[in-house]
Amino acid sequence: MKSDTSQLTLLGHKTVYKQDYAPEVLETFINKHTENDYWVRFNCPEFTSLCPITGQPDFATIQIDYIPGEHMVESKSLKLYLFSFRNHGAFHEDCVNIIMKDLVKLMNPKYIEVTGFFTPRGGISIYPYCNYGQPGTEYEQMAKQRLQNHR
Repeated sequence: MKSDTSQLTLLGHKTVYKQDYAPEVLETFINKHTENDYWVRFNCPEFTSLCPITGQPDFATIQIDYIPGEHMVESKSLKLYLFSFRNHGAFHEDCVNIIMKDLVKLMNPKYIEVTGFFTPRGGISIYPYCNYGQPGTEYEQMAKQRLQNHR
């Protein structure tokens, strides 16, 4: 896991788009405001993945909200990571859980939630939601409460 801005490799360089799921492109930098709890929201309105059965594309808006700990995800690396799902076969529910787990592993946020707003296919849309709070902290309780009250 890269964490110092001098170690960021994607900004200011030619962009290479991975053709399949690529968590290795994710990079982090140090949160300069660890004494504050605050929300960071990413909104990706052009997320694409493939149905693992039919190979047909699925389209969604992916929303990622998190309260950072010591590390934060660098936005260009997140964009490239989300793009890497374009040729990846996974169900909608799998996509949001994979994204959340990769980001938890990468930056160990205090709290994170990921929602997928998938466009209708066959007359039905799917909005999977998942979340995580650091175990043994108030954020773990927050995750339980937000999940129980999610609608």
